[in-house]
Amino acid sequence: MKTHQTELNFSSPQRGTYNITDRIQSALMDSGIQTGLCHIFIQHTSASLIITENADPSVRQDIEYWMGKTVKDGDPHYRHNYEGDDDMSAHIRCMITDTSQTIPITAGRLNLGTWQGIFLYEHRAGRFDRKLVITFQGS
Repeated sequence: MKTHQTELNFSSPQRGTYNITDRIQSALMDSGIQTGLCHIFIQHTSASLIITENADPSVRQDIEYWMGKTVKDGDPHYRHNYEGDDDMSAHIRCMITDTSQTIPITAGRLNLGTWQGIFLYEHRAGRFDRKLVITFQGS
């Protein structure tokens, strides 16, 4: 079994979802692994990783609508607000979603469903640089 690990950096200009599937697939191709697992981990507590529909952007708009309605910025009961009104809400949003994803690798490709994509989900309102650690294992 072979293991290949790499880090990818992404800039998120504002709160929202950003399709990173192609960058992960490109890193997989560089690894040479044909069959196995891809594990993606984001090294942050205010941004996350989601797998969701990649064809209709209204799906992601609806996710953000629900998240904004459910986890409000600036809740006066939050004690942690060192970096602004979106600070604690971003941490909660991250807990509701995921900091990692694992995807099967088949024939040198991420074995996602037809309408699935991997998205970095930025939970803060401003611009941030995010680092992901991607580990490929297999043969």
